[in-house]
Amino acid sequence: MAYEKALAVLADPTRRKVFERLRSGPRPVNVLAAGLPVSRPAVSQHLKVLKQAGLVEERSEGVRRIYSLRREGLVELRAWLDSFWGDALEAFRLEAERSHPTRKRNT
Repeated sequence: MAYEKALAVLADPTRRKVFERLRSGPRPVNVLAAGLPVSRPAVSQHLKVLKQAGLVEERSEGVRRIYSLRREGLVELRAWLDSFWGDALEAFRLEAERSHPTRKRNT
């Protein structure tokens, strides 16, 4: 299950922060590392883990590597999270029907 790997990878707060910084668009490592309490090489290692999990991708631009979100990597995670919403709505509907039986309407 790919969503389990994504959850495990995103459980690390620094990795999650790097991932969130990519939300606004592709970035090189030095920009992603700016202001974080870890070194640039550590950010590179976090990016490597995110890439292995299929959550980010990289491309070369001269001597720089540019990282961006890989939206396809979030598809299974999003479907899993969305399933909770569907389950919650169904439970609400069932409770509403149980608590307030539908009266037959004149149509």
